[in-house]
Amino acid sequence: MTQRLVIHQDNPQKRLITQAAEVVRQGGVIVYPTDSTYAFGCHVGDKAALDRIRAIRHLDEGHLFTLICRDLSELATYAQVNNTDYRLIKASTPAPYTFLLKATREVPRRLQHPKRKTVGLRVPDNAITLALLESLGEPLMSSTCLMRGDELPMQDPELIYERLHKQVDLIIDGGFGGIEETTVIDMVGDVPIIVRTGLAPVEAFVA
Repeated sequence: MTQRLVIHQDNPQKRLITQAAEVVRQGGVIVYPTDSTYAFGCHVGDKAALDRIRAIRHLDEGHLFTLICRDLSELATYAQVNNTDYRLIKASTPAPYTFLLKATREVPRRLQHPKRKTVGLRVPDNAITLALLESLGEPLMSSTCLMRGDELPMQDPELIYERLHKQVDLIIDGGFGGIEETTVIDMVGDVPIIVRTGLAPVEAFVA
């Protein structure tokens, strides 16, 4: 039976956040709100949960997931970042950006780009997400709540529950979500490259 927790957007109830974090720790798949869209999430090291998300979204093995971090101290654990890029990322977060960076050994191989050995990381500006990450004490493995055949991510918690309540373990209802995805910035080379223009502005990353 899928749990549904209605959590306050600005002042998340600690008891409910703790409950959601425990579902993740136990290997569950959740749907939760971010500063861009609703997303699927699971424990970083849980291959079975990752495979469930792939099956729900009908994703192939080549689809790469994102690590959602609470702050830049976590980002440094999972990615190799030079001082210039770190300052640029710090000045731009939390916000709806996904940064492509060289992965460290802490990142499971299945989360890395097979050839480039990169990983997508982000620090979202969403009170529910940040509270959940704080309770977990580690990042979430995440993928947009966009289903095969749909043009846009799901944004209505009622419809999300109707469609997914038999497939996930927990749905966090944080109100209506957005439909525009994150801006993706490739930070691996000498200069940032805009991979996808999304919700966040790109000016700071354009020379």
